[in-house]
Formats: sequence, C-alpha cells, structure tokens
Amino acid sequence: MFRAAVDIQPACLGLYCGRTVLSVNGSVETYGDCGVCPRGQRTDDHKICRECLGSPDRYDWLYLGFMAMLPLVLHWFFIEWYSGKKRFVYPFSSSSALLQHLTALLECSAAAVVTLLLSDPVGSLHIRSCRVKKLSDWYTMLYNPSPDYITTVHCTHEAVYPLYTIVFIYYAFCLVLMMLLRPLLVKKIACGLGRSDRFKSIYAALYFFPILTVLQAVGGGLLYYAFPYIILVLSLVTLAVYLSASEVEFFKDLLVRKKRLVVLFSHWLLHAYGIISISKLDKLEQDLPLLALVPAPALFYLMTAKYTEPSRILSEGGNGH
Repeated sequence: MFRAAVDIQPACLGLYCGRTVLSVNGSVETYGDCGVCPRGQRTDDHKICRECLGSPDRYDWLYLGFMAMLPLVLHWFFIEWYSGKKRFVYPFSSSSALLQHLTALLECSAAAVVTLLLSDPVGSLHIRSCRVKKLSDWYTMLYNPSPDYITTVHCTHEAVYPLYTIVFIYYAFCLVLMMLLRPLLVKKIACGLGRSDRFKSIYAALYFFPILTVLQAVGGGLLYYAFPYIILVLSLVTLAVYLSASEVEFFKDLLVRKKRLVVLFSHWLLHAYGIISISKLDKLEQDLPLLALVPAPALFYLMTAKYTEPSRILSEGGNGH
C-alpha cells in the first residue's frame, strides 16, 4: 500500500531529497512536497523521510571516541609544552602540570557526558542515529539537484545524524568548561610558571578548537573512514620522535623515569585503539591476536637503536677511512 502511494507522486529528484510524512490514516500515508528532510530523519529507498531509530554501531562509537580524544590529547600536549621546558615531553613535569592534566580530563569527560545526555533521547547516554551508508552521506550539500539547471532544490540535511553535529556540540561544551574551570585553577596553582607562560595552554586551546571545528566541518566524512589509520601512523611517528628525543636506547632507560613508562603505555593504548578500530572486532578469534602486535614498534626501536646512533655511525665511518 505504501508503494502505491509513492508511485502516484511526481518524481523526487536528488540523492537526498525526500517527502515528509504529513499524516498516517491506518495503512495510508500522506506525503508533502519533495524537499529537505527534518533533522533526525533521512530518506529511505522510496524517497520518503523516515525517522532515525537505529543506534550507533561499534565503529561509530570508536569514531566518536577518536573525535573526543583529539582535544584532550592536544590539551595535554600544550599543558606539558608550556609547563616549563619547551620540548616534546609528556606528563608529568610538575604537580601543577599534573593538576592541569587532570582538569583537562575532567573537562572533556564532563563535556562528553553532557553532550550524550542532551542528545536524543534526552536524559540517556544512548543516542539514536541514522546508519552511514557511503561517503556522500556526510556531504549532502554537494548533491542538491537543479531540475531546470536554474533553480536549485536545497535538500541538505544530516543524513548521518547525529555523528556530524554531535562533535560540534561536544567541542562547544569542552570550550565552555575550559573557560570556566581552567583559568581559576591555573591562577592558583601555576605559580611556578612565568606570567607569560601561565595561560599559554589556554590560549593554545582557543586556536586548536576552531581548527578542529573546521576539520570536522570539511573532513568529517574522510575522518570517519580514515581515523583508524591516522591513529596508527601518528602514534608510531610520535613514539619514535619521543624515544629519539629522550635518547631512550635500552629497556633500563625506560625504567629510570616513570614518565617514560607513562608515555610508552599511552602510545600502546593508541596502537590498540587503532587496531580495534580497523578490525572492529567482528571476529574475536581472528582479531584479538592482532593486539599482540601493539608492543612491536617500541620493541623494534629499542632493539635497533644502538645500531643507528648517529655518533656511532660517524665514528665507524671515520675509522673506515
């Protein structure tokens, strides 16, 4: 009966244009004109706007987790960067820096919880969503049809509801909570820092939040499909840079300072997160053994670092001549 009702309607052009359901009388539905679907709906196979009643799958949650981690990692980086020594060193250089790290964690965690509670259904940590089918679902503004090549029918809507806009809401709450909590904390505890450096980690956030917002607005769909590989590549590169900058060559070098172990385990967690995101753990018996590869890059570096030390290479080269 629904298909018959759809067939008598004029053609609805455009990949994401649809007809809203105006009323339902028994098994007969009455549809509106072809146009944009309301928020929280997307078109079905018959060009009818249907409410999103699904839940995010495991990969969707992993993507949201990645987007939630970005500001937290940047917070930690800039807090440590401006905590005294201008070099690439991770937590925790001082007690004041540690408190700032914990505050940043509190801000991002609270922002995530508030964002989920305010999402539909309101008051629940669960959210309803539309299923992501293809890359174009993230860029519906590029698929507005022009039937007569003059008039454009605007059908832009969030076909991946709420994966696109929920990230913006989360960033907004992160920024608000940071502005409410961090300045007071820094003013009280960061007495060891210079006046010019005391608030620089906050100033840095005022720069990277707009950058993250633009990144999500322009490349949200690309990030959705590429974030597992981005995590693996960046975690490998940053781990290699840290180990080389800290002149870590042997396992005992890691045990001397607890900070280095914290950095190592943090990167291992990122490696594991990337592997889980790629495999999605659809087949546990095949995917779980892949987690055994997590320590491999660090172990390879530690076993080969002594053979690639620049001073040793130069000395052996000089002896060869």
